Amino acid sequence: MYTPVFQFLLFLIIGTGLIFLLSIKYRIPAFYSLLVACLIVGFGLHIPAAGILSDMKDGFGNIMKSLGFIIVLGTALGILLAHTGSSKVMADFILRVVGEKNASLGISITGFIVGLPVFCDSGYIVLSGLNRSLAKRSGTPIIITSVSLATALLSVHCMIPPHPGATAAAATIGVDYGKLMIAGILISIPAMLTGYFWARYAGKKNPSGPVEEETEMVSVREYPSALKAFLPVVVPIALIAMKSFLTIDRSAPPFFLNILSFAGEPVIALAVGILIAFTNGRSWEKKVVSSLLSEATEKAGAILVIIGAGGAFGAILAAGHIGEHFSQVFPIQTMSIWFPFLLTFILKTAQGSSTVAIITASSIIQPLLPVLGLESETGKLLCVLAMGAGSMMISHANDAYFWVIAKFSGLEVNAMLKVYSAATLFMGLVSFAAVYLLSLFL
Repeated sequence: MYTPVFQFLLFLIIGTGLIFLLSIKYRIPAFYSLLVACLIVGFGLHIPAAGILSDMKDGFGNIMKSLGFIIVLGTALGILLAHTGSSKVMADFILRVVGEKNASLGISITGFIVGLPVFCDSGYIVLSGLNRSLAKRSGTPIIITSVSLATALLSVHCMIPPHPGATAAAATIGVDYGKLMIAGILISIPAMLTGYFWARYAGKKNPSGPVEEETEMVSVREYPSALKAFLPVVVPIALIAMKSFLTIDRSAPPFFLNILSFAGEPVIALAVGILIAFTNGRSWEKKVVSSLLSEATEKAGAILVIIGAGGAFGAILAAGHIGEHFSQVFPIQTMSIWFPFLLTFILKTAQGSSTVAIITASSIIQPLLPVLGLESETGKLLCVLAMGAGSMMISHANDAYFWVIAKFSGLEVNAMLKVYSAATLFMGLVSFAAVYLLSLFL
């Protein structure tokens, strides 16, 4: 049943407002907030009860089909890298290259690389000990090294699969993971550098207290070599990238193409990374392996239910003919990539989660792609990159990652707002500028 424009927009506002209200004020998990929004919007648009449930199941199932294995395997890879000490080895190697005088740059590069397969909050927790000891040894204010690390992790978290926001957006919009990974890395580099330079500039104007001493934990285990530590990260990226190039150059023998095409599937590439990560540990016991993989499954499950609920919400919006309604009310035909960027920015700032923001935005934008002139393969890629840029800004007190940084670095909220929150604003703007420039050449 077609719904009048005013009624559609009213219930869209009510639905998204409920997500914010339940998630922020009442601390209801995002899954349940999205579920309530699906029902309210569905009934408000006069969709039959059976149709609401059917659309929700289809939206949820389609997202699970696209992302389930990727999220679980990506989470497992990150946990194994931390357990085997590979993350620490990668960090130490980079710091030896840049020198302690460039501690903030070193920790920024470390965060960028470690953050490729590891979620930003997990990566920050894993590297927080190194961050504090590095700040102490080099005499660099802890706020500079902390924000340099945090923004580097955030830059890849918002732009690159297998991170849930970018992966879900790619699945919803219909973008090749390999192409998104390559383009996302290119856009993430200026974002990382923006965070680093702002941390150095603003950190000096907002000095933090002395770094507290921490008891050093001496481990008797053998850490892997730098080469072995990097391989679980580099190999999956290389496999996925090669598959992406195969879609352009089909001159290789069919057998070779089939093998690389199979190995370049994100699920297979991540599985290869996990197998390589296991070689970096010694004396694997059944209990240890079971515990680590169970932890990965539990963490991934919490993420997947949110992503699935976002897909269900998007299916309800699609059933309400969102594209036709937006084209009648807003002049979005001329906005192109500006619309996905601004929409995701508003959602991120309002409710705090980059993942929820980009998932919700992609659900709204997917039916609007023809209206926005982004229905081509290139247009879809630029659309997801623009949403990634918008999902960076602005991280503040309603963002769980904001509190992870403050807690593990011992930083005051006022300093966090002036340095870290401001950094995320500039990162988003610079990232979108890079996406816009890229659009001029594609």
